[in-house]
Amino acid sequence: MTSVTAGVDLGGTKIQTAILRDREVAGTARVLTPQTGAADVVSAIAGTVRTALEAAGASPGDLAAIGMGTPGEVDASAGTVSHSPNVPGFQERVALGPLTSQALGGVPVTLDNDVRVAIRGEHERGAGRPYRNLLGVFCGTGVGGGLVLEGTLRVGRGAAGEIGHTIVKDGGRMCSDGRRGHLEAYAGRGRMEARARALAKHGHKTVLFDLMQRRGRTGLSSGVIATAMEKKDKVAVSLVDDAVWALGIALASAQNLLELEAIIVGGGLGDRLGRPFIDRIAAAMEPRLFVPDNRPKVLGTELGDLSGAIGAAVLAGG
Repeated sequence: MTSVTAGVDLGGTKIQTAILRDREVAGTARVLTPQTGAADVVSAIAGTVRTALEAAGASPGDLAAIGMGTPGEVDASAGTVSHSPNVPGFQERVALGPLTSQALGGVPVTLDNDVRVAIRGEHERGAGRPYRNLLGVFCGTGVGGGLVLEGTLRVGRGAAGEIGHTIVKDGGRMCSDGRRGHLEAYAGRGRMEARARALAKHGHKTVLFDLMQRRGRTGLSSGVIATAMEKKDKVAVSLVDDAVWALGIALASAQNLLELEAIIVGGGLGDRLGRPFIDRIAAAMEPRLFVPDNRPKVLGTELGDLSGAIGAAVLAGG
């Protein structure tokens, strides 16, 4: 049997793994991200790789390489990640690559930032294929970004493309990293949940937490937000309104700086809320664009919630 490559998309809420054989998805696996520290996260990652291999009809001996996308600042040469507040235990440096390799019998592991691998997937295999200059913005537990300039993924010194930590309101809401006014403070689910809890505490009625409980969710998911929106829940509507406002500012600023051909909006929130959400972001950008005639195409993902896992596999040669 031909060898296969695994791609792992590690997020603050879920771990999504895909097995690629001959550039096609042959098997997948998905679990919730453990909230109990780095060792349990590594164990869960290894478990999803084994499950996805089984779904692909492959054995561990068929696995040629693993690519992985993780939130935070990545040292690819050392295989380490740090400064990732949305994954428990990952604020300090974690040897994620070596630990995962060890758990899976020494298979080589290549690491990059989670959104950079997602935009790699969309650029090489998805919605970004026609474009040489594009930005990927992925709204999940946090908000990450990946930047392709003249056909090349921009890495910088390890944290290039982190649009989630650009400022949309000086002194504004608290972000997950302890600073104020970042895009992520308004458009990342973790901080959206914190905002919803504060509003509920002050007497605002919402179905968000009842929906979370009924679905067995420990955190605010994109599906819960979408369902609450369908029910015209005022708190959910205000959270999404604020996210659209903040994304309009941040993405217009990025466009004014870089003059991109396209911006891809993905992540759980972008994929789940879909085209109406993306169209609202494009409309919020419009009055803030310096050259409106050169507006970028604002697109959804083509690979959906497999963008990150497929991009991670591509990173590893899949």
